[in-house]
Amino acid sequence: MNPSSSERGGLHAPLYTDALLVLALGALHSVALVATAWWGLQLLAVGLLAWRVARATPGRAALLGGLFGTAWLLCSIWWLFISMHRYGGLSAWLAGAAVLALCTGLASCQAAALAAFARWRRGRALHDALLFAAVWLLAELARGALFTGFPWAASGYAHVDGPLAAFAPWVGVYGMGFLSAALPAWVALQPVRRRARRCAIAVALLLGSVQLVPVAQFTAPTGTLTLSLLQSNVAQDEKFAPAFLPQTIAWASEHLLAAHGDLVIGPETVIPLLPDQLDPVFWQQLIGHFQHGQQAALIGLPLGDEVVGYTNSVAGVSAATTTLAGGYYRYDKNHLVPFGEFVPTGFHWFTRMMDIPLGDFNRGPRAAPSFTVRGERVAPNICYEDLFGEELAERFGDGATAPTIFANVSNIGWFGDTIAVDQHLNISRLRALEFQRPMVRATNTGATVVIDHRGIVRFELAPHTRGVLDADVQGRSGLTPYARWASALGLWPLALLGAALVLASALRRRP
Repeated sequence: MNPSSSERGGLHAPLYTDALLVLALGALHSVALVATAWWGLQLLAVGLLAWRVARATPGRAALLGGLFGTAWLLCSIWWLFISMHRYGGLSAWLAGAAVLALCTGLASCQAAALAAFARWRRGRALHDALLFAAVWLLAELARGALFTGFPWAASGYAHVDGPLAAFAPWVGVYGMGFLSAALPAWVALQPVRRRARRCAIAVALLLGSVQLVPVAQFTAPTGTLTLSLLQSNVAQDEKFAPAFLPQTIAWASEHLLAAHGDLVIGPETVIPLLPDQLDPVFWQQLIGHFQHGQQAALIGLPLGDEVVGYTNSVAGVSAATTTLAGGYYRYDKNHLVPFGEFVPTGFHWFTRMMDIPLGDFNRGPRAAPSFTVRGERVAPNICYEDLFGEELAERFGDGATAPTIFANVSNIGWFGDTIAVDQHLNISRLRALEFQRPMVRATNTGATVVIDHRGIVRFELAPHTRGVLDADVQGRSGLTPYARWASALGLWPLALLGAALVLASALRRRP
């Protein structure tokens, strides 16, 4: 039976009490996205949210969902304030207002989702838990896709070290988010406390058993590469400043040329100038070193000109690239950062207020070819791109040419010494789990690491230090179920699952 408004209203706490509770729960939810050993906090926060929203009218549920989502995102991405205020020159109040407005706008997806849940729930725990998980899934998919998408802090990342990580190669981060909503909601929505206790024990036993069972292995080892990963640790306000460019380029050149790995990787814009802006002798020396030796290199730098436009790119150089245009393999970033690499229509007034070298970059191809090094197919991605597993999946359409290693080059110097470094590391670890591929990361300020196909960090350089990480990595071949269906269908299977569950609830005949 569908609960009546009077039944719901009788269980209401005062609105301000519920509002304060869900704000605290949203903040708690964000903790596990950094401290992933505390993945249970995410389940607790979501379960308590479901419990409160199940006692709300649709309007009240929308408010509570919006507050929860705002707190969740604000506690997760507050570091955007640093890029706008410290490096962009916006006043503190305006930068703070911009971050709050972004979080509130993104949280509208959560508000709409929980309003739908309150409207169509039936008062039956299993049915309502599936409906809750479905609207949760659709809200996260919407946030990850609308207006080019901003899926940072998706709930599934809280479980990279938990039992739900076993599902990553099957359903990906959004599918993990669905499960992490369904399980606690099923417990929280039980009609009596005794039954809820029994269900909580059942969920705990289920998660414990999953943790004990070895994760299915869909991939097999190929070869091993030795690596030299550069971490330049250039302060963001110095990176593009003319007075500091000579020493920045000199450090990059010295360590690129002196590295010993089979593959040497420099971070995003480790050379912050176009090749045409560099001393021709220097550039030819750098390219020639790898063209005529046994090593290969991936070097982050901008490419292009005024005629064809500019790209945020990675140049790959080896003995095999001498016949290519410019003498190097080229990977151009496809998924650009709004306000950082392109300015959304109607927002130039906002970017003009900031003193940041922003640009409208061109996009590279989505399913770019890999860079081959000693038989390993290394697939570069640049910074923000590794948030979009469904886009990386497009490179796995043909198993014979699929990447054996991911290489992420990043610069999170815009956000200072904050949780953004740890969050991005966990994002990369989950990509490794989804595809059962190692992810190597060369970054400006951290985290410069080697992650194996199980999502485990095997080698790491201390963040916010300058140095070179010498390590090795083992490539992998074979396709996970996630790689197979996401490469062919994108996120549509998950979207259709969520929509079908919601539609079934909405169309079900009421008594």
